[in-house]
Amino acid sequence: MAKYTNKVAWRGEHLGFTWCQNGTTMDFSAPPDLHGLPSVMTPEDAFVMAGNTCYHMMVLWAMERFKIELISFECEAVGEVEEHIDKTSWFKRLTLFPKLVVRGKPVSVVQRALDLALKYSTICQSFKSEVLVEPTILVK
Repeated sequence: MAKYTNKVAWRGEHLGFTWCQNGTTMDFSAPPDLHGLPSVMTPEDAFVMAGNTCYHMMVLWAMERFKIELISFECEAVGEVEEHIDKTSWFKRLTLFPKLVVRGKPVSVVQRALDLALKYSTICQSFKSEVLVEPTILVK
């Protein structure tokens, strides 16, 4: 079983610092509307980014598996937080908006590859949130 480790340390006020096992380090904070600092990674940003970056890597894997020539790919992700009456909140939904340009394959094949990318995205499959994919596919 693969294991991934992370370490955090408090740096005063609403600032933290994190170390990842792969050598990545960065400051982080709460979002500014929750008394955090601007222009710093937040756990909420990291959550949305984790789903989007994992899906991105699985799209690349699926394009290779289906022998689809990928000309361009980008994906915007939108995480929707639901607030509850007791002041708790959670990400109700993560919507991925991939935009692909491919060469010479039917849209149905590209869509199947995108479906498998979501199925095999470890991060997206680990969320309790609903994950939706709303692609824009252009075939040249």
